[in-house]
Amino acid sequence: MSTLLTSAQTRFLRGQAHDLKAMLQVGGKGVTDALVAEIDLALEHHELIKVKVAAEDREARDAMISDLADRTGAALVQRIGHTAVLYRQSKDKRQIVLPRN
Repeated sequence: MSTLLTSAQTRFLRGQAHDLKAMLQVGGKGVTDALVAEIDLALEHHELIKVKVAAEDREARDAMISDLADRTGAALVQRIGHTAVLYRQSKDKRQIVLPRN
């Protein structure tokens, strides 16, 4: 289940993600269980991450990004070209405080 964000929260997170570098990259093997586990750990630790998707086909790239968001329970904040920004609130140590509306 993905996290739902308001438009104000999405704008806020896009601003927070602007200076981030892509942490992980989806390669030729596509979305594997190991990749999902790694993204899950990164989201738990950082809450907001960028992921690069290497697929050339736009539909395949969008499908991989949607699959990653669904399997990790993250919200897709932004998608530009090959890069997606994912957000999921940490269960243990919350770092990012979202605006209320």
